[in-house]
Amino acid sequence: MNKKDIQNKPNSEFLFSKKNYMIMVVGLVVIAIGFILMAGGGSDDPMVFNEKIYNFQRIRLAPTLVLIGLAIEIFAIFANPNK
Repeated sequence: MNKKDIQNKPNSEFLFSKKNYMIMVVGLVVIAIGFILMAGGGSDDPMVFNEKIYNFQRIRLAPTLVLIGLAIEIFAIFANPNK
């Protein structure tokens, strides 16, 4: 192998460290929990309105968890693994 072949060899290291990926997984889990809490609340009978769709879990808690999960994802991208 000459010097030119070594320079053209692709770099095979990951973009982020293990710490960054673990933080990303935590963020994805928080987002998934938020969407799971947001689901449901409908009525079995389409002619009957169900007030459960406007409870605290679906209006406040679930969207807050999704936003916190997105913030965790942004933090995971910008986190410096060397610190």
